[in-house]
Formats: sequence, structure tokens, C-alpha cells
Amino acid sequence: MDRALPSLYFLWLKLLEVEDGFILQTRCLDAGEQSIEFQQPPGGASTIIPMLLCVLTVSDRCSQGLMTDTAGPAVADLLRQHWPGSRVANALVPDKEDEIIARLLEWSSMHASLILTVGGTGLSPRDRTPEATVRILDRLVPGIAEAMRAIGSAKNQFAWLSRGIAGLRGSTLIVNLPGSKRGAEESLSAVIPLLNHAIEVAGGGQNHPS
Repeated sequence: MDRALPSLYFLWLKLLEVEDGFILQTRCLDAGEQSIEFQQPPGGASTIIPMLLCVLTVSDRCSQGLMTDTAGPAVADLLRQHWPGSRVANALVPDKEDEIIARLLEWSSMHASLILTVGGTGLSPRDRTPEATVRILDRLVPGIAEAMRAIGSAKNQFAWLSRGIAGLRGSTLIVNLPGSKRGAEESLSAVIPLLNHAIEVAGGGQNHPS
């Protein structure tokens, strides 16, 4: 795979506050040296770190305010239904490979369990989400995208034209979903059982179905 990435050789410090008051502090010294530290504010009782799930909507028109993103929030709602104890992060970027890659790298460096991109998987010249995704993957998981296309084609023959891919960066599973609300919801619902098992195994779990 093409490993050429946007320059990440800088020093930055990011603080992310999540719903129950946890603070995720990430330091990136260069492209190959990162540290992640979870801190709990004074008075907090729990030390359980919730699973981080991320949804990235990729759309020029939504990022410009010309359209309202309905697919991304719908996907986030499905994630909360299936993993109610998780933390769900959302972001919106235009159809630009560098911006897509930057967000994928940020979330995977935070050890997100799952990143779902929404949009940019079609045949338009501006649809570059699969190209951006493949540049940062360590391993492909082709069966997930194949299952979404096969199941989706039973309702819509044009599901076969989706170019979405899936794979792993470290232990983070990254999956490309279609950009329409219906397409994204149906594609995600079709592979939820696969994603659940994939997340467990990629995170070091040893349970395998018989």
C-alpha cells in the first residue's frame, strides 16, 4: 500500500473531554512516537475506560453548509444502540484525501475501536474516501465491504457500485459506508455482528465462533 502520508512531524498536545468527565491526553512527538494517557478528574469513582467509536462524514456540500448531514448522525445513533456503554465521536470533513487521512490518524492514535466513514465511496471524481483509507491501513478486511455490497444489492442493485473498503490500522477497525442515510444505515446494520466480533478479536480477544 502507498504509505505516503501528510507530514506529521510536529509536536502537539490535545485534550479531549468525554461525557463522564474523562480526559484523554494525547501527545504526538513525530509520525512514529505517540503516547496516550487517560486521566480522571478529582472525585471521579470509575476507572473503566469506555470504548471509543468514531463517525467521520465526508462531504463537500455538508462541510460547506449547503446540505445538512443526516447520514452521520444516523450512524452514530445506531452505534449507541448497539454499544450503549461506548463513547461516540463525530466529525465532518470535505472530500479531500489529506483531511480524511488526518482525522483517521488522529482517531486511530487515540486507540478508537471502530471508525466508520460515511460518504465518498461512489464513482464521482471527488469520491476519494477509499483511496484515503487504504493509505493508512496495515491490513485489509475485505469480507466486511463484500458483505455490505452483497446484502445491500438485494434491495438496491447499485450497491455493487460502492467502492468502500475495510481494514485495520493497529487495533482500530476502519470501515467505509455509503453517503446516503438509508445506504449508511442499511450497510452498517448488515454487518453489525461482524463488526462486534472483529472489534473483539482486533483488541486482543480470544473468543472465536464455533
